[in-house]
Amino acid sequence: MEDLIYELKTLNASLHRLIDFFLPTQDPKIFDEFKALKVVSRDSRLALKGIADPDPVRFSELKGIDRVIQSLRENTEHFIEGLPCNNVLLHGPRGTGKSSAIKASLNEYAERGLRMVEMPRDTLFHLFAVADLIRGRHERFIAFCDDLSFEKEETGYRELKAVLEGGLETKPANMLIYATSNRRHLMPESQKDNLPVYAAGELHPTETLEEKISLSDRFGLRIGMLNFDAETYLDIVNNYVIRRGITIDFEDLKSKALQWSLSHGSYSGRTARQFIDDLEGRMRFQKKMRGG
Repeated sequence: MEDLIYELKTLNASLHRLIDFFLPTQDPKIFDEFKALKVVSRDSRLALKGIADPDPVRFSELKGIDRVIQSLRENTEHFIEGLPCNNVLLHGPRGTGKSSAIKASLNEYAERGLRMVEMPRDTLFHLFAVADLIRGRHERFIAFCDDLSFEKEETGYRELKAVLEGGLETKPANMLIYATSNRRHLMPESQKDNLPVYAAGELHPTETLEEKISLSDRFGLRIGMLNFDAETYLDIVNNYVIRRGITIDFEDLKSKALQWSLSHGSYSGRTARQFIDDLEGRMRFQKKMRGG
Protein backbone atom coordinates (compact mmCIF):
# COMPACT_ATOMS: atom_id res chain seq x y z
CA MET A 1 0.00 0.00 0.00
CA GLU A 2 2.81 2.39 0.88
CA ASP A 3 4.53 1.59 -2.42
CA LEU A 4 1.32 2.38 -4.31
CA ILE A 5 0.91 5.72 -2.52
CA TYR A 6 4.52 6.61 -3.29
CA GLU A 7 4.07 5.74 -6.98
CA LEU A 8 0.87 7.81 -7.17
CA LYS A 9 2.60 10.82 -5.60
CA THR A 10 5.50 10.46 -8.03
CA LEU A 11 3.10 10.22 -10.97
CA ASN A 12 1.19 13.27 -9.75
CA ALA A 13 4.39 15.31 -9.48
CA SER A 14 5.43 14.21 -12.97
CA LEU A 15 2.06 15.21 -14.40
CA HIS A 16 2.32 18.68 -12.81
CA ARG A 17 5.78 19.17 -14.34
CA LEU A 18 4.44 18.05 -17.71
CA ILE A 19 1.48 20.43 -17.49
CA ASP A 20 3.77 23.32 -16.56
CA PHE A 21 6.05 22.49 -19.49
CA PHE A 22 3.22 22.64 -22.01
CA LEU A 23 1.50 25.68 -20.53
CA PRO A 24 1.05 28.47 -23.09
CA THR A 25 3.15 31.56 -22.81
CA GLN A 26 1.88 34.36 -20.59
CA ASP A 27 -1.30 35.85 -22.05
CA PRO A 28 -0.70 39.58 -22.61
CA LYS A 29 -4.42 40.23 -22.01
CA ILE A 30 -3.69 40.04 -18.30
CA PHE A 31 -2.32 43.59 -18.55
CA ASP A 32 -5.71 44.76 -19.83
CA GLU A 33 -7.59 43.08 -16.99
CA PHE A 34 -5.52 44.14 -13.97
CA LYS A 35 -3.77 47.32 -12.88
CA ALA A 36 -1.71 45.42 -10.28
CA LEU A 37 0.05 42.12 -10.85
CA LYS A 38 2.50 39.86 -9.06
CA VAL A 39 5.31 37.77 -10.47
CA VAL A 40 5.47 34.16 -9.34
CA SER A 41 7.99 31.56 -10.38
CA ARG A 42 6.78 28.07 -11.32
CA ASP A 43 9.67 25.66 -11.74
CA SER A 44 11.84 28.67 -12.62
CA ARG A 45 9.36 29.78 -15.28
CA LEU A 46 7.75 33.21 -15.24
CA ALA A 47 4.07 33.48 -14.39
CA LEU A 48 2.03 36.62 -13.78
CA LYS A 49 -0.85 36.67 -11.33
CA GLY A 50 -3.42 39.47 -11.46
CA ILE A 51 -4.24 41.18 -8.15
CA ALA A 52 -8.00 41.69 -8.04
CA ASP A 53 -8.06 43.83 -4.90
CA PRO A 54 -4.81 45.79 -4.52
CA ASP A 55 -4.18 47.80 -1.37
CA PRO A 56 -6.40 50.93 -1.72
CA VAL A 57 -4.07 53.20 0.30
CA ARG A 58 -4.00 56.85 -0.84
CA PHE A 59 -1.48 59.63 -0.34
CA SER A 60 -4.01 61.49 1.81
CA GLU A 61 -3.78 58.73 4.42
CA LEU A 62 -0.04 59.13 4.85
CA LYS A 63 1.23 61.69 7.33
CA GLY A 64 4.73 62.68 8.35
CA ILE A 65 6.32 61.85 4.99
CA ASP A 66 5.33 64.86 2.89
CA ARG A 67 8.83 65.16 1.41
CA VAL A 68 8.77 61.54 0.28
CA ILE A 69 5.33 61.87 -1.26
CA GLN A 70 6.29 65.02 -3.14
CA SER A 71 9.39 63.35 -4.61
CA LEU A 72 7.42 60.25 -5.60
CA ARG A 73 4.70 62.34 -7.20
CA GLU A 74 7.15 64.34 -9.28
CA ASN A 75 9.15 61.32 -10.42
CA THR A 76 6.05 59.27 -11.24
CA GLU A 77 4.39 62.11 -13.16
CA HIS A 78 7.56 62.57 -15.20
CA PHE A 79 7.51 58.83 -15.93
CA ILE A 80 3.88 58.91 -17.05
CA GLU A 81 4.59 61.86 -19.34
CA GLY A 82 7.59 60.13 -20.90
CA LEU A 83 10.06 62.58 -19.39
CA PRO A 84 13.45 61.75 -17.84
CA CYS A 85 12.99 60.11 -14.44
CA ASN A 86 14.70 57.72 -12.04
CA ASN A 87 14.41 54.33 -10.43
CA VAL A 88 13.50 54.83 -6.77
CA LEU A 89 14.78 53.36 -3.51
CA LEU A 90 13.00 54.22 -0.25
CA HIS A 91 15.04 53.13 2.74
CA GLY A 92 14.59 53.52 6.46
CA PRO A 93 13.03 52.04 9.61
CA ARG A 94 10.12 49.62 9.50
CA GLY A 95 6.61 50.99 9.60
CA THR A 96 7.38 54.47 8.26
CA GLY A 97 5.22 54.16 5.15
CA LYS A 98 7.75 53.13 2.50
CA SER A 99 5.60 50.45 0.90
CA SER A 100 2.38 52.41 1.39
CA ALA A 101 3.81 55.43 -0.43
CA ILE A 102 4.67 53.35 -3.48
CA LYS A 103 1.31 51.55 -3.51
CA ALA A 104 -0.41 54.93 -3.19
CA SER A 105 1.38 55.98 -6.38
CA LEU A 106 -0.47 53.25 -8.26
CA ASN A 107 -3.85 54.31 -6.90
CA GLU A 108 -3.10 57.96 -7.68
CA TYR A 109 -2.07 57.42 -11.31
CA ALA A 110 -3.75 54.19 -12.46
CA GLU A 111 -6.33 56.13 -14.48
CA ARG A 112 -3.49 57.77 -16.36
CA GLY A 113 -2.07 54.42 -17.43
CA LEU A 114 0.19 53.49 -14.54
CA ARG A 115 0.48 49.78 -13.72
CA MET A 116 2.42 47.98 -11.00
CA VAL A 117 4.07 44.57 -11.04
CA GLU A 118 5.15 43.27 -7.64
CA MET A 119 8.38 41.26 -7.80
CA PRO A 120 9.47 39.38 -4.67
CA ARG A 121 13.22 39.07 -4.27
CA ASP A 122 13.32 35.43 -5.36
CA THR A 123 11.70 36.32 -8.71
CA LEU A 124 14.07 39.12 -9.70
CA PHE A 125 15.83 36.85 -12.19
CA HIS A 126 12.61 37.22 -14.25
CA LEU A 127 13.10 40.99 -14.62
CA PHE A 128 14.21 40.85 -18.24
CA ALA A 129 11.39 38.44 -19.08
CA VAL A 130 8.89 40.87 -17.55
CA ALA A 131 10.52 43.69 -19.48
CA ASP A 132 10.05 41.76 -22.74
CA LEU A 133 6.34 41.29 -21.98
CA ILE A 134 5.65 44.97 -21.41
CA ARG A 135 8.01 46.41 -23.97
CA GLY A 136 6.05 48.44 -26.52
CA ARG A 137 2.80 48.58 -24.54
CA HIS A 138 1.16 51.98 -24.03
CA GLU A 139 0.87 51.61 -20.24
CA ARG A 140 3.68 52.64 -17.88
CA PHE A 141 4.88 49.89 -15.53
CA ILE A 142 6.53 50.07 -12.13
CA ALA A 143 8.30 46.90 -10.99
CA PHE A 144 7.74 47.00 -7.23
CA CYS A 145 10.40 45.27 -5.10
CA ASP A 146 9.30 45.44 -1.47
CA ASP A 147 11.57 44.90 1.53
CA LEU A 148 14.57 44.39 -0.71
CA SER A 149 17.86 43.23 0.80
CA PHE A 150 20.54 40.66 0.06
CA GLU A 151 22.79 38.59 2.29
CA LYS A 152 26.54 38.34 1.76
CA GLU A 153 26.44 34.94 0.11
CA GLU A 154 23.71 35.88 -2.37
CA THR A 155 24.54 36.76 -5.96
CA GLY A 156 21.08 37.76 -7.20
CA TYR A 157 21.84 41.42 -6.61
CA ARG A 158 24.22 41.36 -9.58
CA GLU A 159 21.30 40.61 -11.91
CA LEU A 160 19.38 43.54 -10.47
CA LYS A 161 22.39 45.80 -10.98
CA ALA A 162 22.54 44.82 -14.63
CA VAL A 163 18.85 45.61 -15.10
CA LEU A 164 19.07 48.95 -13.35
CA GLU A 165 22.12 50.13 -15.20
CA GLY A 166 25.23 48.60 -16.67
CA GLY A 167 23.98 45.64 -18.68
CA LEU A 168 24.09 45.43 -22.46
CA GLU A 169 20.31 44.93 -22.60
CA THR A 170 18.37 47.89 -21.24
CA LYS A 171 14.94 47.90 -19.68
CA PRO A 172 12.14 49.41 -21.80
CA ALA A 173 11.27 53.09 -21.56
CA ASN A 174 7.87 52.24 -20.08
CA MET A 175 9.37 50.49 -17.05
CA LEU A 176 10.81 51.77 -13.76
CA ILE A 177 11.87 49.98 -10.61
CA TYR A 178 10.61 51.19 -7.23
CA ALA A 179 12.07 49.39 -4.21
CA THR A 180 11.91 49.62 -0.43
CA SER A 181 14.46 48.42 2.08
CA ASN A 182 15.34 48.71 5.74
CA ARG A 183 18.96 48.90 4.61
CA ARG A 184 20.42 51.92 2.91
CA HIS A 185 22.80 49.89 0.75
CA LEU A 186 20.58 46.79 0.44
CA MET A 187 23.38 44.55 1.68
CA PRO A 188 24.83 43.90 5.15
CA GLU A 189 27.94 45.87 6.07
CA SER A 190 30.39 44.95 8.81
CA GLN A 191 33.20 46.69 10.60
CA LYS A 192 35.76 44.52 8.88
CA ASP A 193 34.77 46.06 5.54
CA ASN A 194 36.97 49.00 6.52
CA LEU A 195 39.95 47.00 7.77
CA PRO A 196 43.14 47.02 5.68
CA VAL A 197 43.30 43.22 5.45
CA TYR A 198 40.61 40.57 5.79
CA ALA A 199 41.15 37.32 7.62
CA ALA A 200 40.42 35.63 4.30
CA GLY A 201 43.18 37.63 2.64
CA GLU A 202 41.20 40.47 1.04
CA LEU A 203 43.72 43.23 0.30
CA HIS A 204 41.35 45.76 -1.25
CA PRO A 205 38.49 46.34 1.19
CA THR A 206 37.44 49.55 -0.52
CA GLU A 207 36.67 47.59 -3.68
CA THR A 208 34.57 45.14 -1.68
CA LEU A 209 32.71 48.02 -0.09
CA GLU A 210 32.20 49.66 -3.46
CA GLU A 211 30.66 46.41 -4.75
CA LYS A 212 28.04 46.60 -2.02
CA ILE A 213 27.31 50.31 -2.35
CA SER A 214 27.15 50.25 -6.14
CA LEU A 215 23.77 48.49 -6.10
CA SER A 216 21.95 51.28 -4.27
CA ASP A 217 23.85 53.82 -6.38
CA ARG A 218 21.97 52.56 -9.42
CA PHE A 219 18.74 53.95 -8.00
CA GLY A 220 18.81 57.55 -9.16
CA LEU A 221 16.31 58.66 -6.52
CA ARG A 222 17.27 57.44 -3.05
CA ILE A 223 15.13 58.73 -0.21
CA GLY A 224 15.91 58.03 3.42
CA MET A 225 13.12 57.94 5.98
CA LEU A 226 13.39 58.56 9.71
CA ASN A 227 11.63 57.25 12.78
CA PHE A 228 8.55 59.24 13.78
CA ASP A 229 8.29 61.15 17.04
CA ALA A 230 5.27 61.09 19.36
CA GLU A 231 3.75 64.22 17.80
CA THR A 232 3.85 62.79 14.29
CA TYR A 233 2.47 59.50 15.55
CA LEU A 234 -0.49 61.27 17.14
CA ASP A 235 -1.07 63.25 13.93
CA ILE A 236 -1.29 59.97 12.03
CA VAL A 237 -3.70 58.53 14.61
CA ASN A 238 -5.90 61.64 14.46
CA ASN A 239 -5.92 61.55 10.65
CA TYR A 240 -7.21 57.97 10.73
CA VAL A 241 -9.89 58.97 13.24
CA ILE A 242 -11.11 61.74 10.95
CA ARG A 243 -11.04 59.59 7.80
CA ARG A 244 -12.96 56.76 9.45
CA GLY A 245 -15.46 59.00 11.19
CA ILE A 246 -14.64 57.74 14.69
CA THR A 247 -16.12 59.83 17.49
CA ILE A 248 -13.90 59.93 20.56
CA ASP A 249 -12.64 62.51 23.04
CA PHE A 250 -9.21 63.73 21.96
CA GLU A 251 -7.56 63.37 25.37
CA ASP A 252 -8.93 59.85 25.69
CA LEU A 253 -7.68 59.08 22.17
CA LYS A 254 -4.25 60.50 22.96
CA SER A 255 -3.93 58.47 26.16
CA LYS A 256 -4.97 55.22 24.50
CA ALA A 257 -2.75 55.82 21.46
CA LEU A 258 0.35 56.50 23.55
CA GLN A 259 -0.29 53.44 25.70
CA TRP A 260 -0.56 51.35 22.53
CA SER A 261 2.70 52.74 21.15
CA LEU A 262 4.52 51.99 24.40
CA SER A 263 3.33 48.38 24.39
CA HIS A 264 4.42 48.03 20.76
CA GLY A 265 7.69 49.92 21.15
CA SER A 266 7.18 52.16 18.16
CA TYR A 267 5.72 55.49 17.01
CA SER A 268 5.47 54.21 13.42
CA GLY A 269 2.62 54.70 11.01
CA ARG A 270 2.05 50.95 11.05
CA THR A 271 1.61 51.05 14.83
CA ALA A 272 -0.86 53.92 14.43
CA ARG A 273 -2.94 51.99 11.90
CA GLN A 274 -2.93 48.87 14.06
CA PHE A 275 -4.09 50.94 17.03
CA ILE A 276 -6.94 52.47 15.01
CA ASP A 277 -8.00 49.06 13.69
CA ASP A 278 -8.16 47.78 17.27
CA LEU A 279 -9.96 50.89 18.54
CA GLU A 280 -12.54 50.92 15.76
CA GLY A 281 -13.16 47.20 16.13
CA ARG A 282 -13.76 47.53 19.87
CA MET A 283 -16.08 50.52 19.47
CA ARG A 284 -18.15 48.84 16.77
CA PHE A 285 -18.38 45.62 18.78
CA GLN A 286 -19.55 47.48 21.87
CA LYS A 287 -22.13 49.35 19.81
CA LYS A 288 -23.37 46.08 18.32
CA MET A 289 -23.66 44.48 21.77
CA ARG A 290 -25.76 47.43 22.92
CA GLY A 291 -28.04 46.88 19.96
CA GLY A 292 -26.94 50.04 18.20
